[in-house]
Amino acid sequence: MIRVSFQGELGAYGQAAALSFFEDEITTVPCPTFADAIRHVTEGTVDSAIIPVENSIEGSVGESYDLLYSEPLYVIGETYHRIQHCLIGTGSLGDVDTIYSHPQALGQCRRFIQEHKFKTVPTYDTAGSVPIIKSIDRDNVACIASREASAIYGVPVIADQIATNPTNYTRFLVLGNDPLTDRSCNKTSIIFSVRHEPDALYRVMSKFHNAKINLTKIESRPTRTTIWEYNFYVDFEGNEESPEISRALAEIKDHALFFKSLGSYMPASL
Repeated sequence: MIRVSFQGELGAYGQAAALSFFEDEITTVPCPTFADAIRHVTEGTVDSAIIPVENSIEGSVGESYDLLYSEPLYVIGETYHRIQHCLIGTGSLGDVDTIYSHPQALGQCRRFIQEHKFKTVPTYDTAGSVPIIKSIDRDNVACIASREASAIYGVPVIADQIATNPTNYTRFLVLGNDPLTDRSCNKTSIIFSVRHEPDALYRVMSKFHNAKINLTKIESRPTRTTIWEYNFYVDFEGNEESPEISRALAEIKDHALFFKSLGSYMPASL
Protein backbone atom coordinates (compact mmCIF):
# COMPACT_ATOMS: atom_id res chain seq x y z
CA MET A 1 0.00 0.00 0.00
CA ILE A 2 1.27 3.48 -0.89
CA ARG A 3 2.12 5.67 2.08
CA VAL A 4 1.79 9.44 1.59
CA SER A 5 2.80 12.12 4.08
CA PHE A 6 1.09 15.51 4.36
CA GLN A 7 1.31 18.55 6.61
CA GLY A 8 -1.46 18.88 9.16
CA GLU A 9 -3.84 16.79 11.18
CA LEU A 10 -6.44 14.28 9.99
CA GLY A 11 -9.03 16.17 7.97
CA ALA A 12 -6.48 18.60 6.50
CA TYR A 13 -6.82 19.68 2.88
CA GLY A 14 -3.47 18.04 2.15
CA GLN A 15 -4.89 14.68 3.17
CA ALA A 16 -7.97 15.22 0.98
CA ALA A 17 -5.73 16.19 -1.97
CA ALA A 18 -3.66 13.02 -1.52
CA LEU A 19 -6.78 10.84 -1.44
CA SER A 20 -8.10 12.45 -4.63
CA PHE A 21 -4.76 12.19 -6.49
CA PHE A 22 -3.98 8.52 -5.89
CA GLU A 23 -6.39 6.08 -7.48
CA ASP A 24 -5.10 3.15 -5.41
CA GLU A 25 -5.85 2.73 -1.73
CA ILE A 26 -3.30 4.69 0.30
CA THR A 27 -2.25 5.28 3.88
CA THR A 28 -1.89 8.95 4.77
CA VAL A 29 0.65 10.08 7.37
CA PRO A 30 -0.01 13.43 9.14
CA CYS A 31 3.04 15.60 9.91
CA PRO A 32 3.42 18.84 11.90
CA THR A 33 5.39 20.67 9.16
CA PHE A 34 6.06 20.57 5.42
CA ALA A 35 9.71 19.73 6.21
CA ASP A 36 8.63 16.73 8.29
CA ALA A 37 6.41 15.49 5.46
CA ILE A 38 9.35 15.67 3.06
CA ARG A 39 11.78 14.12 5.55
CA HIS A 40 9.61 11.00 5.69
CA VAL A 41 10.20 10.56 1.94
CA THR A 42 13.96 11.10 2.05
CA GLU A 43 14.25 8.67 4.98
CA GLY A 44 12.13 6.08 3.18
CA THR A 45 9.35 5.79 5.76
CA VAL A 46 6.74 6.87 3.15
CA ASP A 47 6.61 6.63 -0.62
CA SER A 48 5.53 10.20 -1.42
CA ALA A 49 4.74 13.55 0.14
CA ILE A 50 2.13 16.07 -0.96
CA ILE A 51 2.61 19.79 -0.33
CA PRO A 52 0.70 22.93 -1.37
CA VAL A 53 2.58 25.37 -3.58
CA GLU A 54 -0.03 27.98 -4.50
CA ASN A 55 -3.58 29.04 -3.87
CA SER A 56 -5.87 30.74 -6.39
CA ILE A 57 -6.67 33.52 -3.88
CA GLU A 58 -3.63 33.94 -1.63
CA GLY A 59 -0.90 33.04 -4.10
CA SER A 60 2.30 31.09 -3.51
CA VAL A 61 3.31 29.12 -0.43
CA GLY A 62 6.87 30.37 0.12
CA GLU A 63 7.96 27.62 2.51
CA SER A 64 7.07 24.93 -0.02
CA TYR A 65 9.09 26.63 -2.76
CA ASP A 66 12.09 26.90 -0.45
CA LEU A 67 11.87 23.18 0.32
CA LEU A 68 11.72 22.34 -3.40
CA TYR A 69 15.05 24.15 -3.71
CA SER A 70 16.77 22.60 -0.69
CA GLU A 71 15.49 19.01 -0.61
CA PRO A 72 16.56 16.23 -3.04
CA LEU A 73 13.08 15.25 -4.23
CA TYR A 74 11.33 15.24 -7.60
CA VAL A 75 7.84 16.24 -8.64
CA ILE A 76 5.93 13.11 -9.70
CA GLY A 77 2.49 14.68 -10.02
CA GLU A 78 0.22 17.60 -9.25
CA THR A 79 -3.42 18.09 -8.37
CA TYR A 80 -5.79 21.04 -7.97
CA HIS A 81 -7.96 20.64 -4.90
CA ARG A 82 -11.01 22.80 -4.27
CA ILE A 83 -10.92 24.43 -0.85
CA GLN A 84 -14.30 24.75 0.85
CA HIS A 85 -13.91 26.52 4.19
CA CYS A 86 -16.39 26.23 7.04
CA LEU A 87 -16.77 28.13 10.29
CA ILE A 88 -16.67 25.47 13.00
CA GLY A 89 -17.56 25.87 16.67
CA THR A 90 -19.97 25.10 19.48
CA GLY A 91 -21.87 28.40 19.50
CA SER A 92 -23.97 30.30 16.99
CA LEU A 93 -22.62 32.86 14.52
CA GLY A 94 -23.70 35.67 16.84
CA ASP A 95 -21.71 34.19 19.74
CA VAL A 96 -18.37 34.10 17.92
CA ASP A 97 -15.76 36.84 18.29
CA THR A 98 -12.47 34.92 17.85
CA ILE A 99 -11.34 32.70 14.97
CA TYR A 100 -8.46 30.20 14.90
CA SER A 101 -6.96 28.84 11.66
CA HIS A 102 -3.92 28.66 9.41
CA PRO A 103 -2.87 32.10 8.03
CA GLN A 104 -3.68 31.00 4.45
CA ALA A 105 -7.25 30.09 5.45
CA LEU A 106 -7.65 33.35 7.36
CA GLY A 107 -6.54 35.23 4.25
CA GLN A 108 -8.88 33.26 2.00
CA CYS A 109 -11.83 34.17 4.28
CA ARG A 110 -10.79 37.78 4.85
CA ARG A 111 -14.11 39.33 3.75
CA PHE A 112 -16.18 37.08 6.04
CA ILE A 113 -13.85 37.82 8.96
CA GLN A 114 -13.95 41.57 8.37
CA GLU A 115 -17.73 41.65 7.99
CA HIS A 116 -18.14 40.03 11.41
CA LYS A 117 -15.22 41.90 13.01
CA PHE A 118 -13.64 38.68 14.27
CA LYS A 119 -10.32 38.61 16.10
CA THR A 120 -8.01 36.10 14.40
CA VAL A 121 -5.49 33.69 15.95
CA PRO A 122 -3.12 31.97 13.48
CA THR A 123 -2.42 28.26 13.93
CA TYR A 124 -0.13 25.79 12.14
CA ASP A 125 -2.97 23.92 10.42
CA THR A 126 -6.64 24.29 9.47
CA ALA A 127 -7.75 20.85 10.66
CA GLY A 128 -5.52 21.16 13.72
CA SER A 129 -7.41 24.28 14.77
CA VAL A 130 -10.54 22.18 15.40
CA PRO A 131 -9.17 20.24 18.42
CA ILE A 132 -7.69 23.51 19.69
CA ILE A 133 -11.04 25.27 19.88
CA LYS A 134 -12.68 22.07 21.11
CA SER A 135 -10.30 22.07 24.09
CA ILE A 136 -10.99 25.77 24.75
CA ASP A 137 -14.71 24.89 24.85
CA ARG A 138 -16.17 28.39 24.64
CA ASP A 139 -19.03 29.43 22.37
CA ASN A 140 -17.27 32.67 21.39
CA VAL A 141 -14.27 30.79 19.94
CA ALA A 142 -14.48 29.10 16.54
CA CYS A 143 -12.15 28.04 13.72
CA ILE A 144 -11.94 27.75 9.95
CA ALA A 145 -11.43 24.26 8.54
CA SER A 146 -13.04 21.66 6.28
CA ARG A 147 -16.34 19.88 6.75
CA GLU A 148 -14.33 16.64 7.01
CA ALA A 149 -12.40 18.05 9.99
CA SER A 150 -15.69 19.03 11.61
CA ALA A 151 -16.89 15.43 11.33
CA ILE A 152 -13.61 13.88 12.50
CA TYR A 153 -13.40 15.96 15.70
CA GLY A 154 -17.14 16.16 16.38
CA VAL A 155 -17.49 19.95 16.38
CA PRO A 156 -20.47 21.40 14.43
CA VAL A 157 -20.35 23.57 11.32
CA ILE A 158 -21.72 27.06 12.06
CA ALA A 159 -21.44 28.48 8.53
CA ASP A 160 -20.44 26.94 5.19
CA GLN A 161 -18.79 28.34 2.04
CA ILE A 162 -17.21 31.32 3.81
CA ALA A 163 -14.23 31.92 1.48
CA THR A 164 -14.07 35.34 -0.18
CA ASN A 165 -13.94 33.72 -3.62
CA PRO A 166 -16.02 30.56 -4.18
CA THR A 167 -13.58 29.36 -6.87
CA ASN A 168 -10.90 28.67 -4.28
CA TYR A 169 -8.35 26.06 -5.38
CA THR A 170 -4.96 25.01 -4.09
CA ARG A 171 -2.32 23.43 -6.29
CA PHE A 172 -0.52 20.55 -4.59
CA LEU A 173 2.66 18.84 -5.80
CA VAL A 174 3.33 15.15 -5.16
CA LEU A 175 7.01 14.48 -4.42
CA GLY A 176 9.12 11.32 -4.57
CA ASN A 177 12.75 10.23 -4.34
CA ASP A 178 13.07 9.38 -8.04
CA PRO A 179 12.02 11.26 -11.20
CA LEU A 180 9.45 9.83 -13.58
CA THR A 181 10.87 8.42 -16.81
CA ASP A 182 7.63 8.33 -18.81
CA ARG A 183 8.14 10.44 -21.95
CA SER A 184 4.40 11.16 -22.08
CA CYS A 185 4.73 13.39 -18.97
CA ASN A 186 4.35 16.80 -20.58
CA LYS A 187 4.93 19.32 -17.83
CA THR A 188 8.33 20.16 -16.33
CA SER A 189 9.53 22.26 -13.40
CA ILE A 190 13.02 23.70 -12.90
CA ILE A 191 14.81 26.10 -10.56
CA PHE A 192 17.68 28.38 -11.58
CA SER A 193 19.53 31.50 -10.51
CA VAL A 194 21.56 33.94 -12.60
CA ARG A 195 24.31 36.47 -12.07
CA HIS A 196 23.22 39.89 -10.81
CA GLU A 197 24.14 41.71 -14.02
CA PRO A 198 22.39 43.29 -17.03
CA ASP A 199 20.57 40.89 -19.38
CA ALA A 200 21.39 37.82 -17.25
CA LEU A 201 17.75 36.81 -16.83
CA TYR A 202 16.95 37.73 -20.45
CA ARG A 203 19.68 35.41 -21.75
CA VAL A 204 18.06 32.51 -19.93
CA MET A 205 14.46 33.37 -20.81
CA SER A 206 15.34 33.82 -24.47
CA LYS A 207 16.23 30.12 -24.62
CA PHE A 208 12.60 29.26 -23.89
CA HIS A 209 11.46 31.68 -26.60
CA ASN A 210 13.88 30.35 -29.19
CA ALA A 211 12.78 26.76 -28.51
CA LYS A 212 9.08 27.78 -28.60
CA ILE A 213 8.55 26.42 -25.06
CA ASN A 214 5.34 27.62 -23.42
CA LEU A 215 5.90 28.76 -19.83
CA THR A 216 2.94 28.18 -17.49
CA LYS A 217 4.40 29.83 -14.39
CA ILE A 218 7.44 31.77 -13.21
CA GLU A 219 8.06 32.50 -9.55
CA SER A 220 10.98 34.15 -7.75
CA ARG A 221 12.21 33.56 -4.21
CA PRO A 222 15.16 35.19 -2.37
CA THR A 223 18.32 33.07 -2.44
CA ARG A 224 18.84 33.78 1.29
CA THR A 225 22.59 33.85 0.68
CA THR A 226 22.99 37.16 -1.19
CA ILE A 227 20.72 40.14 -0.61
CA TRP A 228 18.42 41.03 -3.53
CA GLU A 229 19.35 37.94 -5.52
CA TYR A 230 16.72 35.36 -6.40
CA ASN A 231 16.04 31.79 -7.43
CA PHE A 232 13.55 31.47 -10.28
CA TYR A 233 11.03 28.64 -10.37
CA VAL A 234 9.67 27.89 -13.83
CA ASP A 235 6.96 25.48 -14.99
CA PHE A 236 6.61 24.80 -18.69
CA GLU A 237 4.91 22.49 -21.16
CA GLY A 238 6.88 19.54 -22.46
CA ASN A 239 9.13 16.71 -21.32
CA GLU A 240 12.69 17.51 -20.34
CA GLU A 241 14.00 14.51 -22.31
CA SER A 242 12.57 15.69 -25.63
CA PRO A 243 15.34 16.87 -28.00
CA GLU A 244 14.23 20.52 -28.25
CA ILE A 245 13.74 20.97 -24.52
CA SER A 246 16.90 19.04 -23.64
CA ARG A 247 18.94 21.38 -25.86
CA ALA A 248 17.30 24.48 -24.37
CA LEU A 249 17.97 23.29 -20.81
CA ALA A 250 21.61 22.60 -21.65
CA GLU A 251 21.95 26.19 -22.91
CA ILE A 252 20.20 27.53 -19.81
CA LYS A 253 22.65 25.64 -17.58
CA ASP A 254 25.52 27.44 -19.35
CA HIS A 255 24.10 30.83 -18.27
CA ALA A 256 22.88 29.86 -14.79
CA LEU A 257 24.72 30.09 -11.49
CA PHE A 258 22.46 27.35 -10.15
CA PHE A 259 20.21 24.89 -11.96
CA LYS A 260 17.97 22.12 -10.67
CA SER A 261 15.40 20.05 -12.52
CA LEU A 262 12.42 18.96 -10.46
CA GLY A 263 11.38 16.50 -13.19
CA SER A 264 8.61 16.01 -15.71
CA TYR A 265 5.11 14.89 -14.72
CA MET A 266 1.51 14.85 -15.91
CA PRO A 267 -0.26 18.21 -15.59
CA ALA A 268 -3.42 18.43 -13.51
CA SER A 269 -6.74 19.74 -14.74
CA LEU A 270 -9.59 21.38 -12.84
